[in-house]
Amino acid sequence: MSHSIPAPDLTQRPPRSLRVRLGGFALLPRLLDKCRATIIGKNGEYHYACPLDQHFFRYTGLDPAALQAVVAAGKGDGEILEWILSHAPIPHQPWEISAWSDHHERRGPDSDAETLAYFAGAVGKLTLTREDVRTWAELLDLDDHVTFGGLA
Repeated sequence: MSHSIPAPDLTQRPPRSLRVRLGGFALLPRLLDKCRATIIGKNGEYHYACPLDQHFFRYTGLDPAALQAVVAAGKGDGEILEWILSHAPIPHQPWEISAWSDHHERRGPDSDAETLAYFAGAVGKLTLTREDVRTWAELLDLDDHVTFGGLA
């Protein structure tokens, strides 16, 4: 794979927020940042095709390795979006993508005890005073901020 692609250095800054959208898809810009950084070996603590990314892959029916090959060719976000829309085995209308993305921006931990405990523990590692962190997007944004020197 090419190591000359433009890619963020995720040892120096976080990927884009889960809330940033591309073609209406939440998660996608963050996923692409992690993919590019992984290709050049600058992903730091971030993992491409992680459980969060798998929501996108299940929704579109795309294979993470196939998308990574497209990204490795050095394509920009717009070109990658065109490829996604033309190759996704499970196509969706714009209103469906919007509803799916809205859900992921607002999605909190599932109600099972194990997931709630994991979420509470993750928030607790970042702050003991914040009670407003209730969604995965909020947790990831806070984690990214604190990881790179911000205060909770």
